[in-house]
Amino acid sequence: MEPPDILTAESNLIDRNLTDRLAQIRAEIPPSVRLIAVTKTVSVAKMRLAYAAGIRDFGENRVQEALEKQSQLTDLPDITWHLLGHLQSNKARSALKHFDWIHSLDSLPLAQRLAEIASTLPRTPQLCLQIKLRPDPSKSGWELSALKEALPHLAELPGLSICGLMTIPPQDSNTEEIIKIFEEARMLLPELNSLSSLRFKELSLGMSGDYRLAIGSGSTMVRLGRVLFGDRV
Repeated sequence: MEPPDILTAESNLIDRNLTDRLAQIRAEIPPSVRLIAVTKTVSVAKMRLAYAAGIRDFGENRVQEALEKQSQLTDLPDITWHLLGHLQSNKARSALKHFDWIHSLDSLPLAQRLAEIASTLPRTPQLCLQIKLRPDPSKSGWELSALKEALPHLAELPGLSICGLMTIPPQDSNTEEIIKIFEEARMLLPELNSLSSLRFKELSLGMSGDYRLAIGSGSTMVRLGRVLFGDRV
């Protein structure tokens, strides 16, 4: 085991590095854009450092990992929790109870399940529809034609606050293609608003490698992990 003074020095270095990275990123992000720290596999200790540096939005990919961390961070009640990963139907109740945002609503059956459960709860999270604007077998999400067909049904579901779109470009996309995808997502907002009573206003676009492109395309939320915390273990 490392002596306490070495552990303290390492912790201070991590703290300074995180603070410096966060300051640099915030200088690039308009105040209107919500910065979500993606904390998949990130320790609770590092999350506390991020909190001390001013971060209040934390995003997790898996419900169970988030619940374990939430149980250790009950002394920080002003955290806003975002579910970013694919949501399985059997985790729907836990997700509704323990997250403020769900970015990955990707099918009508899941939306119907969420609405059924939401009727029994005092509050429900804000929801983004995950869309797939390019073929990508590794990603979940609505294809555009299916989404437009489902809009009237989504609008009729009680108790759900559907307010935005989320998308992830295919991993091999070049810069030009990423910009096209983000711009298509932005242009979808007014189109979808004209097709139903739902009101889409949020865009969850951009991660560590492309958040600058996302901001340039009008993203209102960026999901940053590696640029804040380094490579995942």
